[in-house]
Amino acid sequence: GFRTTLMKDSLIHWQDSEYVAVFHRGRYFRLWLYHAGRMLSPREIEQQIQRIMDNPSPPVPGEAKLGALTAGDRIPWAQARKEFFSSGVNKRSLDCIEKAAFFVTLDDDEQGMRGDDPAGNLDRYAKSLLHGKCYDRWFDKSFTVVVYKNGKNGLSAEHSWADAPIMAHVWEYVMTTDSFQLGYTEEGHCKGDVASSLPPPTRLTWDIPAECQERIERSLAVAQALADDVDFHVLPIQEFGKGAIKKCKISPDAFIQIALQLAYYRNRGTFSLTYEASMTRLFREGRTETVRSCTSESCAFIRALEGGESKEACRHLFRTAAEKHQHLYRMAMTGGGIDRHLFCLYIVSKYLGEESPFLNKVLSETWRLSTSQTPLQQVELFDFVNHPEYTTCGGGFGPVADDGYGVSYIIIGENMINLHISCKHSCPQTDSHKFGADIKKALEDLLELMSPEKPDPSKAELNHSKKSKKDL
Repeated sequence: GFRTTLMKDSLIHWQDSEYVAVFHRGRYFRLWLYHAGRMLSPREIEQQIQRIMDNPSPPVPGEAKLGALTAGDRIPWAQARKEFFSSGVNKRSLDCIEKAAFFVTLDDDEQGMRGDDPAGNLDRYAKSLLHGKCYDRWFDKSFTVVVYKNGKNGLSAEHSWADAPIMAHVWEYVMTTDSFQLGYTEEGHCKGDVASSLPPPTRLTWDIPAECQERIERSLAVAQALADDVDFHVLPIQEFGKGAIKKCKISPDAFIQIALQLAYYRNRGTFSLTYEASMTRLFREGRTETVRSCTSESCAFIRALEGGESKEACRHLFRTAAEKHQHLYRMAMTGGGIDRHLFCLYIVSKYLGEESPFLNKVLSETWRLSTSQTPLQQVELFDFVNHPEYTTCGGGFGPVADDGYGVSYIIIGENMINLHISCKHSCPQTDSHKFGADIKKALEDLLELMSPEKPDPSKAELNHSKKSKKDL
């Protein structure tokens, strides 16, 4: 969780927590996960959640949208916290949320691929997980688990404490355990027994004065404007995947990154500084390093391809660009990247009070294309081929530049790639659906360019005669 002081946010680590905080219809509850020294069974947790859903009490004034304080600007939240949440019931309830293991939202909406517009529903599902209504997620928590009315679920995770692979790993473990080990009865209940003596979950109490309610509304307006501006699109590509790319003998990540460069060039008519996250988990406390995946090699290839140069020349340039990409990725993973190093120099320059025009320039350049691959099946927990119904959409993030794109992709099995594409409605030059179509076309064009040629029987003689001339 976060502790907001007027100086700065700081990350707080609790040794342990025996409960979660649950939000339902504008009310906050504490749900203990232990009873008489043992952990509750899934069936008992289900019963406790049912009790929360059956609780008819209305939210107190200011309670329903309280979470918006964590979604708006940080300084107003720090001030409101100091004024209204530093003593009494409000402090006790806030402490309860902040010391919970994580936050759970029981969302009244229904989400998922359903009805007449499965693609549009997928976009809405992802957008809802990213920010919800801006007051029904607690953005200061490490993560919020969101469960919808129709049983669909997902996560909204705060990014400063951990990178996506951590959450992906946890969530994969949770989903696998839920589906393959714990399971459900035919009526849809969790398996297991209920202890009759469980005390019900407790409502958190608040006393939120009118002035604080105004601050909540202000934070909500700020957050709502940000959320409404996010143009978010989920693009599942099911026609081909890692299998087809590997036949071209090119690293799947390099292939997708160069396809993103091609799509961006066609979309915007130019190249742009590109960020690709690489893990540095080979090192203790390692987080990420940047792969700058827009290279002179990738630009040379794209100019050749778009300029109509020969297939052979383009193939050669593509392989060179892919090799360069893999080299940069390996360097980044093993401590040979430049961006964290530059950031460190910047921190030191601030400490020493030294102005560096070079660092100022380098660190103010905008990443108009920000990309990342979500790892899947980090541990072989189950088999996608035999259980295609457990396919995930992966996850995504917002754009980091006002006029740029955020692209998150996940490679699923051999024949599927899921992309989350984000940008801002307020920028007339960006459009997530248009860019999605450009990415798909770029991937198809590159596959066609690089696919091994199938011999055509009718041309066999011709090829043979060509060969013999060459031999002469």
